[in-house]
Amino acid sequence: MKQITDFQQLDLTKSYTYADYLTWKFQDRVELILGKIFKMSPAPSSQHQYVVSVIHGTFFNFLKGKSCRVFPSPFDVILPISATANTVVQPDVTVVCDSSKVTERGCEGAPDLVVEVISKSSVTRDLHEKYSIYEQVGVREYWVVYPTEKTLIVFHLNDMGKYQPTKPLTQGDVVQSKVLKGFSLDLNELFEDIVKEPEEEYGNFKRI
Repeated sequence: MKQITDFQQLDLTKSYTYADYLTWKFQDRVELILGKIFKMSPAPSSQHQYVVSVIHGTFFNFLKGKSCRVFPSPFDVILPISATANTVVQPDVTVVCDSSKVTERGCEGAPDLVVEVISKSSVTRDLHEKYSIYEQVGVREYWVVYPTEKTLIVFHLNDMGKYQPTKPLTQGDVVQSKVLKGFSLDLNELFEDIVKEPEEEYGNFKRI
């Protein structure tokens, strides 16, 4: 098998597996969703990283001494879409409560909670492909954050295995997790000192 050392060597029309993913030697960050390759932005914006830092830090402090663990991106999540794993994603923040799923490679199986901070380059992937996959594999809680608009929506998995959204939450609201009992995040603290950036259009995408 030819060794892949440069992203340009990949055929984006082909389907790949996690076994293929492990052999790639280039520095570019990619996600593998149902066998298809999605290239990630080389460096997230300051606004994006600030929001990720606040959310990760709040989870980290809450989970000290508890069985659940939180991981910021880059952190591979290998999802059981089929018998041959063909999906590897890197959520911005990942919470895993089953320690047996955490290996040196990342999380092997569905996490309990994931957070994605929306950017113009990721909006379709986060709210189409990833939404469907997280729902399908049983990620119990999915947080979607729009930093420019200072809003957050939580999708809870119901008894039918379908996501139910909260209303859009913003400053003045407190987010409470159903997965992590007792956890809450004051959105004033998340959005009050957010790094200012030019208004970012999300295109004509219609939210779920």
